[in-house]
Amino acid sequence: MSTIIAIQVLLPIPTTKTYPSHDLEKSSSRCRSSSTPRPRLCCSLQVSDPIPTGRRSGGYPPALWDFDTIQSLNTEYKGERHMRREEDLIGQVREMLVHEVEDPTPQLEFIDDLHKLGISCHFENEILQILKSIYLNQNYKRDLYSTSLAFRLLRQYGFILPQEVFDCFKNEEGTDFKPSFGRDIKGLLQLYEASFLSRKGEETLQLAREFATKILQKEVDEREFATKMEFPSHWTVQMPNARPFIDAYRRRPDMNPVVLELAILDTNIVQAQFQEELKETSRWWESTGIVQELPFVRDRIVEGYFWTIGVTQRREHGYERIMTAKVIALVTCLDDIYDVYGTIEELQLFTSTIQRWDLESMKQLPTYMQVSFLALHNFVTEVAYDTLKKKGYNSTPYLRKTWVDLVESYIKEATWYYNGYKPSMQEYLNNAWISVGSMAILNHLFFRFTNERMHKYRDMNRVSSNIVRLADDMGTSLAEVERGDVPKAIQCYMNETNASEEEAREYVRRVIQEEWEKLNTELMRDDDDDDDFTLSKYYCEVVANLTRMAQFIYQDGSDGFGMKDSKVNRLLKETLIERYE
Repeated sequence: MSTIIAIQVLLPIPTTKTYPSHDLEKSSSRCRSSSTPRPRLCCSLQVSDPIPTGRRSGGYPPALWDFDTIQSLNTEYKGERHMRREEDLIGQVREMLVHEVEDPTPQLEFIDDLHKLGISCHFENEILQILKSIYLNQNYKRDLYSTSLAFRLLRQYGFILPQEVFDCFKNEEGTDFKPSFGRDIKGLLQLYEASFLSRKGEETLQLAREFATKILQKEVDEREFATKMEFPSHWTVQMPNARPFIDAYRRRPDMNPVVLELAILDTNIVQAQFQEELKETSRWWESTGIVQELPFVRDRIVEGYFWTIGVTQRREHGYERIMTAKVIALVTCLDDIYDVYGTIEELQLFTSTIQRWDLESMKQLPTYMQVSFLALHNFVTEVAYDTLKKKGYNSTPYLRKTWVDLVESYIKEATWYYNGYKPSMQEYLNNAWISVGSMAILNHLFFRFTNERMHKYRDMNRVSSNIVRLADDMGTSLAEVERGDVPKAIQCYMNETNASEEEAREYVRRVIQEEWEKLNTELMRDDDDDDDFTLSKYYCEVVANLTRMAQFIYQDGSDGFGMKDSKVNRLLKETLIERYE
């Protein structure tokens, strides 16, 4: 066994630390250093037990980017010249946006473009004022296209327009939409998009989706509509998809050159910020020694950081992105220990150690588990310290419980696997919404974005985690079962109903749609639903974006997490590595 010496000390933040938490809240683009002390756990580790052979292997491909490559990333767009030009362009676009108009439809289209181009954050106050005026005065055009567009954008920004605005497009019995609207393809596309912002029990929006789908499947290019069906706007994460939309916007006949220049420049400036955050995250990952001591673990720090730019999109939340990337790296490490490498005896000891959160009990663990536990212990201590500084609140007990819940869900699945047990679909989901790891992400972000009671968000978090789990299973279940893992949602449904794989996948797609309706219900609470229920705007954003990002990562029924030739990894390189011309 190895010898571990753990000491609680106060150390200054290393000078390589690029984004201290208090600096990130003040600046979204500059790096500063700090000598603020923080508690750290330092360890002396002498490895004497090599990792044994004969274990299962996940067969994961090696990392696509090594440490030196990540640290060498650099760009000219950190310079003041580009910042000044961006400010000038922002001012020009702001004047276009707030220009008074009689017909609000072009203004709504402009807002939609700014969002999809990834630059709406620069005009948030102006956009909210415009939408508030439209909401209060109901001054949008009443054709199918304009009504659907207004409905989608208003709900997207928190103004809950009632579904009854579509009643005028329904037949006299109210049982369906009027057949005459079947010729309005542009309106039907917007109606279809609007229907995905439905809340539980909103039958008109369900009718809208069915009506639009039936016609559009015949009238619109099959591939184009299949993409819209898979990823309607409400399910689409903004940041990783900005570049493809810029490409499309560039080709449009109504393209505005000032808007295009701003979108391209902003993309490159934001990339410079992302690269600095990625470099800091990579330095932390290298310092843990996990890749060196646990070679069976997926080395996916770049992909993990890429997740975060979709989850925590606001420029000022760089600390939260770095923290979330660390959570994802540690979740991945634990997942590979439980799913692939550890024996059931080792896993039981490991679970017990984490449950007790006890450094002393590490002595009974093999070295690879000691390394991972100490990395986890240090991380939780650091995050709790940062939260205490920022909020004056000790989150340590809650963060520890988050990781205990996660490994308890892992050990349950490991026990199922070793016993050859096949859970029912419901039994599987009751455990898998935790084992997917999204609650670990959300619980760490919770203490950064709220001052509220966690139970208020219980249903929202559970529904989001269900969607993340099902999206993950749609992309990874076959490979995981083939290498030796507990049945996933698709296999559980097949075992329970004798359905084919395609039938099971179709069932999971329906469940995801139903879960989104529940999530919308939680996200779009009316102010008068509960006078004592005020949700954190930023936290609701990250809950919804985590859900969207999971569907993005596992799109097309494939695992985009580290696969070299996946669509996701191509977008990753464009977003984080390659300058946009």
